[in-house]
Amino acid sequence: MKHFDVIIIGAGAAGLSAAGAAIANKKSVAVIDMGHEPARKVMASGGGKCNITNTDAKYTRYFGENPNFVRGALSRVSPNDILAWANEHNIELYQKTPGRYFCVNGAKDVTDALMQDANGAHFVFDTYVSGVSKNGDMFIINSPNKTYQAKSLIVATGGTSFATLGVSDMGCKIAKSFGHKIIPMRPALCALAISGAKSELAGISINAEIKIGKVKIQDDLLFTHFGIGGPLAYRASLCDMSKEIIINMAPNIDVGQMMRDAKRQCGKKNIASVLANILPMRIAKLIAGDKQRNIADIKDREIDIIANNVNNIVIDKSKIKPHGLSSAEVVRGGVATDDISSKTMESKLCPGLFFAGEVMDIAGDLGGFNLQWAWASGRVAGQNA
Repeated sequence: MKHFDVIIIGAGAAGLSAAGAAIANKKSVAVIDMGHEPARKVMASGGGKCNITNTDAKYTRYFGENPNFVRGALSRVSPNDILAWANEHNIELYQKTPGRYFCVNGAKDVTDALMQDANGAHFVFDTYVSGVSKNGDMFIINSPNKTYQAKSLIVATGGTSFATLGVSDMGCKIAKSFGHKIIPMRPALCALAISGAKSELAGISINAEIKIGKVKIQDDLLFTHFGIGGPLAYRASLCDMSKEIIINMAPNIDVGQMMRDAKRQCGKKNIASVLANILPMRIAKLIAGDKQRNIADIKDREIDIIANNVNNIVIDKSKIKPHGLSSAEVVRGGVATDDISSKTMESKLCPGLFFAGEVMDIAGDLGGFNLQWAWASGRVAGQNA
């Protein structure tokens, strides 16, 4: 039986971040991963360019039963700390949009830096953890071929999204075996299937707004043959899917007033032509339908109906479904944060048991927020294990 100070299950962003922090604390560390190489999601992130962080990372950009939970780790490991870490490792970055950082030379620079920090750790790849128990103050980690022992255990197994990269729910099983509650997992940061979607709009992209409950999000929306995709749909998928969604295809424009103005100023134009001033023609024609009369002949109550079909498209919750775990970037759900310390990432139920990254019920917004959470929670767990 091999003995270590700290064993980490998962060699992803959070696990490697934890390994580096534990090595820096002069701990003996083992990292066990079911895949054949480390940081597989990191390598795929940002289209291979790794959206390493976002300077707007704050609790309002995270989702879960208790988004406030992220405050502790993010206050200890901020985006500026990650930018400084990248600079120390000579990782050249650029901003795709203000505050959203990517790697000039690709994600491999990040993986190499993480592995450099974890130099000295014992890595075990292509190995499944079949079970975890605790004997006194020691954790016993079983795999098909070997048994490992450690004073501290960090669970950094990630979620069950991106199945092609190798995923497992073992982290939740371990947490549950030690008394932790599991929030049911569902796809997030993914497209949304909408029953009755207009397939003839597939491929059109517009800037739009989605409202779900009290949350309003404005971003680029892509119409697909099955529903909606693009950044706006992905971000909306993080919200409470038990509520209706309201789509505004012309945010900041009062379409009713615009059409009334057109009625006075250019009454000989038809509805589609007027709507085409603010929408792609294919959408304008679909909304106009057979109303090809001059806009001067359209009654105000008809204008209100048309305007509603632009500014206030209500889609009942029964018609909405996240597109699936296979294409989702993250999951909503995981190990409930109620019984985890936000300051140390240690279990309140089992001393020496720590959690890091997506295995917990925390999902970040699109644009580097999930990697920032992985770095922060991983480093905090590694420092305290």
